[in-house]
Amino acid sequence: MNNRIKILLVEDDPNFGSIMKSYLELNDFEVILRPDGKQGLSAFKSGKFDICILDVMMPEMDGFTLAREIKKTDPDAPFIFLTAKSLKEDMLEGFKTGADDYITKPFDSEVLLFKIKAILKRNTQRMNDDSDSKEIKIGSLLFNYPLRTLTSGVITQQLSPKEAKLLKMLCASKDGILQRKDALEKIWGSDNYFNGRSMDVFIARLRKYLRVDPNIEIANIHGNGFRIIIG
Repeated sequence: MNNRIKILLVEDDPNFGSIMKSYLELNDFEVILRPDGKQGLSAFKSGKFDICILDVMMPEMDGFTLAREIKKTDPDAPFIFLTAKSLKEDMLEGFKTGADDYITKPFDSEVLLFKIKAILKRNTQRMNDDSDSKEIKIGSLLFNYPLRTLTSGVITQQLSPKEAKLLKMLCASKDGILQRKDALEKIWGSDNYFNGRSMDVFIARLRKYLRVDPNIEIANIHGNGFRIIIG
């Protein structure tokens, strides 16, 4: 039985892609390489992968679009973006699509290997956390963490994995403060500028979802983090 971690690598540079595939295979990963976004999406839909590594600039379908399509098929699929550019706007766009990490070419292969292993470890921990079947009452709303749903009356909002995890952490610390550093390290993997901006996007989304109950507020605690307040 093959228990190796399976990686979908989508990279349009044939030389770079081949070298990277060989390096990952030497480290005991199973790697499927595809040269563009459309072929990458087809491969993803026809197989089961533990993690995806996606180049940003590709023909047929760019990496951002591919990531969004992958998330439609599997919202929990972890992925890393590869790019030759280091523009902050591109990095933010990558994290908004749900990227677990972002690495700029050229890069140290050992760093990529470390990132892959760290993401897979976090993903396993998140799946273990999902075994908690408790439903949480938030004001007039009902939050089902395993199903990632937030229900108000007959209206149900489906949450993304990171939204659900963040809301769960907010609820767990409702009598105190959810430290930014704790949330970033547990959900995003590290406390850095780009992950911080990504988390702010997710906080804004949660505020929008919770707005159906005017008595619920996610308050900023300056210099510390966030607190969920139910009036």
